[in-house]
Amino acid sequence: MPAHTPCAPLAERANAAQLDLAGDLLTLLGEVTIEPRPDTQLEALTLAVAADLPVLLWGEPGIGKTAALTQLAESLDLPLTTVIASVHEPSDFSGLPIIGDDPAEHGVPMAPPDWAVRLVRAGRGLLLLDELSTAPPAVQAALLRLVLERRIGALHLPPGVRVVAAANPRSSAADGWELSPPLANRFVHLHWTHDHDVVVRGLGGTWPRATLPRLEPEKFSEAVVFARNAVCGLLAARPKLVHQLPSTETRRGGAWPSPRSWDMALRLIAFATAAGSSRAVLSLLVRGAVGDGPGFELLAGIDRMDLPDPEVLLADPAAAVLPERGDLRQAVLDGVVAAVRRHPVKARWDAAWALLVKAVETGAPDLVVVPATTLATLRRENWDVPASIEQLAGMVSVSQAADRAAARVAAKAGR
Repeated sequence: MPAHTPCAPLAERANAAQLDLAGDLLTLLGEVTIEPRPDTQLEALTLAVAADLPVLLWGEPGIGKTAALTQLAESLDLPLTTVIASVHEPSDFSGLPIIGDDPAEHGVPMAPPDWAVRLVRAGRGLLLLDELSTAPPAVQAALLRLVLERRIGALHLPPGVRVVAAANPRSSAADGWELSPPLANRFVHLHWTHDHDVVVRGLGGTWPRATLPRLEPEKFSEAVVFARNAVCGLLAARPKLVHQLPSTETRRGGAWPSPRSWDMALRLIAFATAAGSSRAVLSLLVRGAVGDGPGFELLAGIDRMDLPDPEVLLADPAAAVLPERGDLRQAVLDGVVAAVRRHPVKARWDAAWALLVKAVETGAPDLVVVPATTLATLRRENWDVPASIEQLAGMVSVSQAADRAAARVAAKAGR
């Protein structure tokens, strides 16, 4: 027997001890603390999942998409089932044909995969279709029925199962494909980004625990009416927005407006309103459903729905509360002047001036220049000039002089 043989067990025990020590170090590295922190992205994701809409997270590799979905599943107490779409055949999603006792009599049933059966048995869960942009067109086609109808072969996933997906942009996906327009139009698209402060604090040992939004039942009826008015009001004024298939392949693989995606936007507005979510969350949701351009138009329409009625303001200028945001305040003042133009009465004219004075006292003075100039042209000969005009006259004249000076400079520069 070789002389070094007796030392072998000692070396093995030493190696095992080193692995135990490595495990202790890994355990220490895994000990972190949790702190509550608002997260706009996660709130938008949670509301879309609560609304039972398929959600697709777009982001570069390593950005934290899967981690966010794992946290969401834990927060909602839902078992997470992950399926890598690109490593499956189309039949895995459409169902595998099996031969029964009498195919001529009963046909050939389509058997679902085991993970779908487990979801049905559980009755609830979060189904994650990961690496979706690496799925070839044939697999994407097979996913259409799963994403929209929740059907896999002859199996229907129960209402307690929610569908989410994650994808890298084609430029950074392994053997990536653009999403087909029919599949893309079935998702709410959320672009996932990292928060620098969160990453730094997390690596330092303190990770955030996002507070999930809570739906308030007493707001449900109002939320539904508000959502329907917002979407229907925009589409009635802009009928071309009902369906706009993008012209480029890349944009067709994202969010774009169709009757289906407008229905999703309506549902998302209702859920965000019932949860009292911020405008930032609502913006992520509606743009993720119908695209940036139509989404911004919808948001602008929603902002105007919240504006005070000009007639109410004219009836009691002293009690008027004007919006803080400059663009909304400008819209309110323009609406007040337009209301006076439609029904020019001395009392209404005086009330409009009082509102303009309040706007100067509570916000940026330059916002009243155009409304004040227009309101002055509505004066009748027998109307006395209110004293409040004196507070605005100097400001308007200075602004107009500045505009004329700028025009002269521009004219000289163009020579």
